[in-house]
Amino acid sequence: MAQAMRQISLVGELEVDVEIKASAKKFHQLLTERPQDIAKASPDNIQGCGLREGEFGKVGSVILWNYAIDGQPKVAKERIEAVDLEKNLFAVRVIEGDIMKEFKSFFVTIQTTQKQRGPGSVVKYHFKYERTNEKVDHPEKLLAVFVKMSKDMDEMLLSEV
Repeated sequence: MAQAMRQISLVGELEVDVEIKASAKKFHQLLTERPQDIAKASPDNIQGCGLREGEFGKVGSVILWNYAIDGQPKVAKERIEAVDLEKNLFAVRVIEGDIMKEFKSFFVTIQTTQKQRGPGSVVKYHFKYERTNEKVDHPEKLLAVFVKMSKDMDEMLLSEV
């Protein structure tokens, strides 16, 4: 029984909402169609993004990210699992890289929703994961990178004409 209890605690979910000034559609387009530009918007967090298979924004495509947490360089390879243009939803599964050293599975869903009142949008990040063991921290530092990246992307989108 104790073993089963420990297994359950290794599965986790984290989510955060980030308010931005840009439209949901513009944010979603930057994320799905021009992810390589995110490194220009948020160079402290994202050093690069490259396509390994398929096309940006298409289900089944594989993207390689170079990013940093606390100044430490990291790499992640992810497969696009879902793209919904109407709902501004984007979901990826991490399949290789530094994250997979500490997690058995890691799934990220990003949905951007236009605010009902006033300008701007809300970006919801949802992480669903299974840690390899109880010594592995929940990915709160990675979530903080996503929050900072969103604010940087928002600034870039607002400066574009």
